[in-house]
Amino acid sequence: MTRPLIAILRGVKPPEAAQMAATLIDAGITQIEVPMNSPDPLDSIAAMMKVHGTKAMIGAGTVLTVDQVQQVAGAGGTLIVSPNCDVDVIRKTKALGMQSFPGIFTPTEAFAALNAGADGLKLFPAELAGPSGIKALRAVLPKDTKVYAVGGAGADNFADWIAASADGFGIGSALYTPGLTPDDVANRAKAIVAAYDKAIA
Repeated sequence: MTRPLIAILRGVKPPEAAQMAATLIDAGITQIEVPMNSPDPLDSIAAMMKVHGTKAMIGAGTVLTVDQVQQVAGAGGTLIVSPNCDVDVIRKTKALGMQSFPGIFTPTEAFAALNAGADGLKLFPAELAGPSGIKALRAVLPKDTKVYAVGGAGADNFADWIAASADGFGIGSALYTPGLTPDDVANRAKAIVAAYDKAIA
């Protein structure tokens, strides 16, 4: 089962990247992003792709420029996540055959992203919009639009967000912060997955 959960490994380092990815995949999380403001993010992405590229969708987050999209593609990444809606970044991502999840907060940004070819939308920061915000946004979006809530959505409120029509979630510090061991991340990932599975049951 592929769950609509994107693990955000902000601060992960290349020597631990492949092991952290294995831990997440084993727990049932198969979409992973390494934010570009992490240490040597392209090396971490390349290390994960080398070992796990056939088992997970792996790429970068906090992608702000077309050049960064090109760099992630060069490292083998298949996923581009941004905190903002930059149509040039989206178009470059799709031109290179990667999945595009730009950040949006307003209908204007949402439609600009979709018109540029985005595969899904990252509602960010979701905590400011709340479940009521995504519900209101959904009323005007095309029916099959994927909307992921990022920032403020997690194990304790998955059900509220899903009831309000969220399709998926990006999970950061609740899963990984620098200094955690693979066992720590495994325990957190299992708890997140169990909470998500319970929320959709």
